[in-house]
Amino acid sequence: MQNQAIYIVSQAIRYIEDNLHNNLDLDIVSGALHYSKYYLCRIFTKTAGLTIHNYIKRRQLTEAAKLLVFSKKTVIEIAIISGYKSQQAFTDIFKAMYKTSPAEFRKTGKFYPLQLEIQLKNPPSNMDLKKDDIVFATYADVEDWMELASQAADGYPGLDQAAYINKLHQYINLERALILRNGDITSGIMGFSAGTGNIDFLAVHPQYRHLGIEKLFIKKLLDGLLYNREITLTTFRAGDKADTGYREKYCQLGFEERELLVEYGYPVQRFVFNPEKGGI
Repeated sequence: MQNQAIYIVSQAIRYIEDNLHNNLDLDIVSGALHYSKYYLCRIFTKTAGLTIHNYIKRRQLTEAAKLLVFSKKTVIEIAIISGYKSQQAFTDIFKAMYKTSPAEFRKTGKFYPLQLEIQLKNPPSNMDLKKDDIVFATYADVEDWMELASQAADGYPGLDQAAYINKLHQYINLERALILRNGDITSGIMGFSAGTGNIDFLAVHPQYRHLGIEKLFIKKLLDGLLYNREITLTTFRAGDKADTGYREKYCQLGFEERELLVEYGYPVQRFVFNPEKGGI
């Protein structure tokens, strides 16, 4: 049953990717694939980790951002290509997601994706993962780690990949990089700083986001690596339309809001987990 859902959602993703420059919505995709829109909506969200509406919007805006940086098309041309009926409508949603106008984004000359194409795989029959399955990453894991990092681009806007790889090598040397595998799927990855108790990067494969993988990583830290210490991280601010559920997830785990910050030029908020207050 699960493999069938992955097959259907992969079909939907392929159709979306082949038609990114056309008008797209749930009705159009479900009609093209001859599935009930209610059924497709439900299994897409569970399998891909976000709604089909959000996936379409984020992928189209990512392609629009790429055109802004790497083409000479006008903003109105890019707006129409991206499925918007007016430049103003496109500018409003682009600014809400990228935190800058299309014109200003173009001026920076720096492209980063909101959402890359999700790559789904048939999972092993055993999905009962435990914190003890989480191990220190090695250099042999770098390629798979970076593949998952790209799948989690929705959670880390503006991430500099080259700088990130350099930092990953340091974390591997210091045994501050953790990885969770399930068969040939890299299910989750985490980079943390022992001195500050900060989680610098935590990503879960879209297919595993409903299984509480984040909770396993936090427990791994609390049960030995950062025993009985406060844990901090940064995530989206309240009301950020670019957030696909990260802020809510950390609140559910018992993290508490702290000060507002800016990272990589992006507005974020610091969260703290205090083990003495419970949670997890």
